[in-house]
Amino acid sequence: MNLSTMIQTSLETPIVYPEPDGTPMAESDPTRDYLIYGVDSLKLHFQNRPDVYVTGNLWLCYEQGVADAAVAPDVFVVFGVENRPRKSYKVWEENGKAPDWILEVTSQSTRHTDEQVKPNTYAHMGVTEYFQYDPSGDYLKPALKGRRLVNNSYQALKPNLLADGTLCFPSQVLGLELRLLPDGQLRFFYPQTAKYLLSYLEQNERAERERERAERERERAERLAARLRELAIDPSELA
Repeated sequence: MNLSTMIQTSLETPIVYPEPDGTPMAESDPTRDYLIYGVDSLKLHFQNRPDVYVTGNLWLCYEQGVADAAVAPDVFVVFGVENRPRKSYKVWEENGKAPDWILEVTSQSTRHTDEQVKPNTYAHMGVTEYFQYDPSGDYLKPALKGRRLVNNSYQALKPNLLADGTLCFPSQVLGLELRLLPDGQLRFFYPQTAKYLLSYLEQNERAERERERAERERERAERLAARLRELAIDPSELA
């Protein structure tokens, strides 16, 4: 095969970028749980913003024409792009818009990649904030670490220590606080409502508890009304 034929063949061969193949990735329980919490709670928080895309464990391809220039952050958020499902996120197909915020649920086994390799990649892409959370406490002390991009390199964020021992990392990008609770849990906190963000499951569980509480109150009220009627008292007169 001569040189011109090789060049022509190369030009005609499409670049295959990574996409989901249907095979689930093996994750530890803490990693999976916090990946789900991170994606769910942020999706719910930004659900009324059509220009905010929240996802996790999705291939992020950052260089066109380079198939292996791809990473799969545990959770990432992009502002200024359409909120719609994607098989993968290709930066060049999004007007060059890279993620603004990334969270990696880290561990001793991924320490080198999360501490050395990924920060360089994310800084190169222009990711404004990069957080790491170590739910098992394998190596991060404290278990939550945040960085903000300043002049093309990351600077560590200093947390605030709350009275109950909670570490609070304000995120300028999200408008939220990432809080490391005294028991080691990571939670997102919305200062405007003074409430913690919930996942879909937690939200449903709370709604179910409220429904059950309301049902108990209704039954109690009915029993009381029946007892009053037995005593020849009209319950409506006591309202």
